[in-house]
Amino acid sequence: MTLFKEINSLLFGLFLLVMTSLVYFQFTQARDFMSQQMESDLNNTMTSLGLMLKPHLETGDIASAETLVNVIFEGGFYQKVTLKWLVDNKEQTWSNPVVIKGVPQWFIDLELFEVQKKERLITSGWMQLATLEIEGHPALGYRELWQVMNDTLMILSLMFILCILIVRVRLNRILKPLHQIARQAKTIAQCKFGQDIDVPKTRELKDVVNAINAMSGQLKHVFSTLDGEIDALKADKLLDRVAGLPNRQYLSAQMHNWLNEPGYGGLILAKFDCLEEVYAKYGYQGRDEIIKALAGRMRLELPEITDSIIARIANTEFAFLLTRAERHQMELYLQTLIRLINQEISKAGCPPNSQFALGVSQRVANMTVADLMSQSDNALQQARRDNKVSQWLDTGQMQKYSREQWRTKLLEAINNRQFSFQWQAISGVNRQEIIQREIYCRLTIDGQAVRAFEFMPFVELLALGSQLDRCLLESIEQQKLLKSTDQPVAINLTHDSLLDADFVLWLSRFLKKSPDVGQMLFEIPESAVLAAFGRCRYLAETVRSVGAKVGIDQCGRQLGSLDYLQKLQPDYIKLDQSFVFYEKSNQSLELCRALINVARGLNIKVIITGIEDQLQLEHFACLKADGYQGYISTPEDVLPLTEEDKVL
Repeated sequence: MTLFKEINSLLFGLFLLVMTSLVYFQFTQARDFMSQQMESDLNNTMTSLGLMLKPHLETGDIASAETLVNVIFEGGFYQKVTLKWLVDNKEQTWSNPVVIKGVPQWFIDLELFEVQKKERLITSGWMQLATLEIEGHPALGYRELWQVMNDTLMILSLMFILCILIVRVRLNRILKPLHQIARQAKTIAQCKFGQDIDVPKTRELKDVVNAINAMSGQLKHVFSTLDGEIDALKADKLLDRVAGLPNRQYLSAQMHNWLNEPGYGGLILAKFDCLEEVYAKYGYQGRDEIIKALAGRMRLELPEITDSIIARIANTEFAFLLTRAERHQMELYLQTLIRLINQEISKAGCPPNSQFALGVSQRVANMTVADLMSQSDNALQQARRDNKVSQWLDTGQMQKYSREQWRTKLLEAINNRQFSFQWQAISGVNRQEIIQREIYCRLTIDGQAVRAFEFMPFVELLALGSQLDRCLLESIEQQKLLKSTDQPVAINLTHDSLLDADFVLWLSRFLKKSPDVGQMLFEIPESAVLAAFGRCRYLAETVRSVGAKVGIDQCGRQLGSLDYLQKLQPDYIKLDQSFVFYEKSNQSLELCRALINVARGLNIKVIITGIEDQLQLEHFACLKADGYQGYISTPEDVLPLTEEDKVL
């Protein structure tokens, strides 16, 4: 029971007790008063009637005596009158049944008034003439008592209702800070730190509110400090201090991740010999100013063309990793880059289209980081030898299908549910038991199983992600794959689905009908959260509302703040594989440890990805994450249940 209800019920009980007491006292006093009133009236009637009857009794005028008794009997509230002549013992009786108008019978049946009788001997001197007995009629008492109690109950009821309303309004105002404190405590328990509560006027509540506000502020400061610590570590280890751009180490890790995942795009390497000339003329300060201005223009204009990572990898060398770009987008990106470079070096007094060179290569199948860097570097060196601004190294690799052929074949395979599935176990660090599984899919195209690595770039390129996810989820449900395991299963959603409001509505309806919704985990990549936080939060709330859970994939890959974790509150995060790459490069685990501490402070489980062997797992064991995933456990085929299994 809530505090408001407890106080309200207490006051209600007290008011009810007071009202009951008042009604009882009013009732007893009114009843006693009416009893006394009827007794007094009966005594007066007995006295007056005896005096009036005496002359007629002395003369033996029976008719006049009867007339006098009739007048008195009919004009008053008397139930029975008995007159007995002592001369001949003749007895006359006048009676009136108890009929009371305006008073319910049940009230009369309570017998609240005792029967009142008075008997008197009428004498003349020493002579006894007659006996007179009068029995009072309780009608007056019942009628008056009923009226008094009606008026009393009505007034007290109105006062009671008015008091209850006033108390309710007043309690709401008094307890409003307590409701705010309760809500604030719940949000703090969920590691959400909102605005401070307004300080009330009540002294006791003021102290509690101030304490809650102080605690919320301190926790918020702790989280901000941890987030700032991560930003500082990233800036120290992964950023070039002059340009404010990612350094070679960050670029290498992201290239490694990008080439290990489905994708398309390319790499541009740039060599700026003009910076040496600027350094010779103006020193390192002049050179750094040119680098800062150039980096600022690049960060501002180039990402509008396509997604890219801009890094400074040496004193006079820059790299541009285009992670989601077709050939024509890469060409536009290259043209824009050349224009920006010419504008900035012209300000430093260098002639345009000179003293810099660009080498471009495009990603092809089965390419490694060394292959991509080597091809771009070869193109760069060729541009410098030929005294050209840029050189594009064409690998000459033919595409398996044209864009329209890919569209046709993908639509056919998706709509016909030509899926085959694998999943990879994610084990707990401490107990070494499987805590969840991540599911992967393949498509059968032209009779061959095509991996996601091959077809996903074209799914994204052709904006078929939402359709793919719908058909994939329906296929998983149809084949009852989730019944093949007791562990939750993680399902990766495409960028198209995350940004598609219609897909989110469809997903909500689909999950409400699914009997296995409690086993489903939906993973959102960190890049999508940073790019469209509102859409991702809406999807996460929709998924949670029907019983599924949400995780963040590739957490820590981007260089931005992690405050989205506090706002989104995912059930778990998967650390990006780049942390394993940094470890292999003999970097410390400080950044990884700080990120895990942030997640642990928000009650978010942490899974380390990219673990290759037992030795590497032992190296990360000190971080005390919740689980791990990687090549250490190979994916397994998921076989749909047979008809016999479905029956069982």
